[in-house]
Amino acid sequence: MDTLLLSQSFEPVEQVPWQRAMTLWMSGRVEVIEAYGDRQVRSPSFAYDMPSIVRYVRGRRPYRQMRVKFSKQSVHARDKGRCQYCSIDLRLSEATFDHVQPRSRGGKTSWENVVIACRKCNQRKGNRTPQEAHMRLTAVPKRPAKLPRPVDGPHWQYGMPEGWRLYLRA
Repeated sequence: MDTLLLSQSFEPVEQVPWQRAMTLWMSGRVEVIEAYGDRQVRSPSFAYDMPSIVRYVRGRRPYRQMRVKFSKQSVHARDKGRCQYCSIDLRLSEATFDHVQPRSRGGKTSWENVVIACRKCNQRKGNRTPQEAHMRLTAVPKRPAKLPRPVDGPHWQYGMPEGWRLYLRA
């Protein structure tokens, strides 16, 4: 189970393991905004509700910019859950990574070279560049500056707590 970590101004900072959230809470650096009602963290003498959303009590250190972790979920959120070639809506389980510059030709697995595509478009493009396959990207892939906002849709069922929606909306 993960916990959504918010800045002092209630903006999403990152998703952290519940153990990290408990450590921050016990040290007084964060306050619990919402907890999982059905889960508890127990010690021999105490039981605490497992935090779902926590917020920094004081401002974060400005020297360190949080980087968005590269993952299928983050790329799916960046691309708004749409195939970057035909623009159909995709659930996370239906989406595939497509390397704009194929890996066999030196393309890296990075924010600037990976997009979400449906299986049909990914197979059609194959081991070619979009230009060679006569396909157009709907948007140029780039690294997001902050935590991508998940799109409403079927992928909320993949463990994203309902309470997070309020904070992850654009």
